Amino acid sequence: MQNGMPVIMTKPNHISVPQGKKIYFASDNHLGAPTPNDSLPREKKFVAWLDEVKHDAAAIFLLGDLFDFWMEYKRVVPKGFTRTLGKLAEITDSGIPVYYFVGNHDLWMSGYFEEELNIPVYHKPQEFTFNNTTFFVGHGDGLGPGDKGFKRMKKVFTNSVFQWLFKRVLHPDFGMRIGHYLSVKNKLISGDDDAKFLGEDNEWLAQYCKRKLKDKHRDYFVFGHRHLPLNIDLGNQSKYINLGDWIVYFSYAVFDGESLELKDYK
Repeated sequence: MQNGMPVIMTKPNHISVPQGKKIYFASDNHLGAPTPNDSLPREKKFVAWLDEVKHDAAAIFLLGDLFDFWMEYKRVVPKGFTRTLGKLAEITDSGIPVYYFVGNHDLWMSGYFEEELNIPVYHKPQEFTFNNTTFFVGHGDGLGPGDKGFKRMKKVFTNSVFQWLFKRVLHPDFGMRIGHYLSVKNKLISGDDDAKFLGEDNEWLAQYCKRKLKDKHRDYFVFGHRHLPLNIDLGNQSKYINLGDWIVYFSYAVFDGESLELKDYK
């Protein structure tokens, strides 16, 4: 229940959007980069946006890399980001659902969001239907023929020995320092060098969407990860939307029950 109006999930991943309500999408905040102090103005701007959209939000989708590096130990989570986490808790406590998709910088999420914030966390793309409009939603990392930066990073961060060292051997302070270095400083692992527009025909996420359309029609494919606001017509009344980021563009998408639109937050 939100503002006296229920958001109805008629069946799994099918959400009925009431008249006057909207669904919001955002991604790639990279809070903490390059330093916590440097990212604080961006965090405050994002929290202000959350505070505005909560008034007519039927749901909020965050498509990954909210943090530049996130590591959960059994009893320890990263210091900071209290404004963002507090605002998300306030929103979910009010009855507005928030959905989170892990990105390549926060793929070690393992229960904190679900237990403390009541936010479901997805590690793979999911299909949703809002009213009668179909969506394919995910962070976008590792999909398609490109994304070499993420594929290099995944080999490191999903390696069982590397994870064991982080959680069992290294003190969290030291482990977080290493993770922050890999996320911010090492461009080969972070994939920042891949964030260049390749042209509509060569964008690897667009190529991925076109392959998925051969199996099943979706009205919208919505991803983050590329740090570029993109609206690419895939043909056959299907579009690929990339959400951009909250570093340069401060962009997001909003679905009003009928159509999806990219916007930027001033």
